[in-house]
Formats: sequence, C-alpha cells, structure tokens
Amino acid sequence: MIESADNLQQIASEVSVCEKCKLHATRKNAVPGDGPATARIMFIGEGPGFHENEQGKPFVGAAGKFLSELLAAIGMKREEVFITNVVKCRPPQNRDPEPEELKACNAYLERQIAVIKPKVIVTLGRYSMEKFFPGAKISAIHGQARTIGGRLVVAMFHPAAALHQPQYRSLIEQDFKKLPELIAKMEAMETPTTADEDPQQMSLF
Repeated sequence: MIESADNLQQIASEVSVCEKCKLHATRKNAVPGDGPATARIMFIGEGPGFHENEQGKPFVGAAGKFLSELLAAIGMKREEVFITNVVKCRPPQNRDPEPEELKACNAYLERQIAVIKPKVIVTLGRYSMEKFFPGAKISAIHGQARTIGGRLVVAMFHPAAALHQPQYRSLIEQDFKKLPELIAKMEAMETPTTADEDPQQMSLF
C-alpha cells in the first residue's frame, strides 16, 4: 500500500496550501485527515473546530475524545480508521460550511475515498450526510446502511451532538455497535470472489 500512502500524502500536501475558497485566509492549519491508507472504515465529519485548526488533525477536541470512546467500545482504535471532514479548513466561529466551500473541498474528499477504498463510510453530521443522501433527514436515516458506489454508507449523528444534547448519546452508541457486523458482511462477500467479480457481488448486497 506504499502507493496509496504516497497518494494520501500528496493530497494532504495540496490541502495544506489550498486557496480554492476564502477559508484559507482565516485558517491556522488545514486539516486534510488522519489515518492509514488501508483503513476499512472512513469517518467523514463536517469541518475542523478550534482545536483541529490549532493542531492540523481532525477530531482532537471533546467530540474527538467521544469518538475515540465510541471506537474503543467496539474494539477499534483511531489508528485503524481514517477520519476527515467535508471541508478541510475551519469555518470562522464554527459556522456551517457554505456551498462554495463544500464544492472547493469535494475533489480532495473524492480522491481520499478513491485511494483508501473503505468498505464502510460513516458520515458524521448533516453536511457529510448530505453528500451521500441529498435531501434526507438524519433523524430518519441514522444508523441505516445503504450501498453507494460499491460500499456501505451509514449516516450518524455527529459526536458533538451528544455533548450538547445528551439524549443523542445512546442513539450514537447504538449506531456504532452496528459497525463491526457491517464490516464483516462486506468482507464475507468479497472473500470468495476475485477482484474482477467484486463489483457484481457488491451490487447484490
């Protein structure tokens, strides 16, 4: 996977000097993403916050701590997954990302997905959900896995939601507990097939 790792590094290098939207003017550090090119799960959040902007890494604040706890509860470590956001620079005052900002970062995200080829993508929050489920309501589809582009995509509430509204904590925890089974299903479907047969097998899921 050396080539993939180099590709991720290339994407990160481009993000670090990107000036495709106005967010570059107020950032301290761009936040390309973090994790191995071999990750089976890819988490896509919304955008960097204060701590992420300071450190250049995703999910390092309170929401990131909760994300690590959620992963630990299902026997996984952050080092095993890839974590990124739909926008790679912090929107001022943590405001919602604007359409042109989402558009500017989309190519980077698509390239990351193409390099990593995750078996499962987990969207965290409304804006990352909107990329895969346009017009959907997260309250209606959270925790439900759907096959998109030959992989499973699961929309979940952002971990920050549990920090601000405790009633979401149990929902997020329940949704996370489904992930090991989803990964196992995808791997079981791929095991008896050859690489050329994978697309057809995926479509049957």
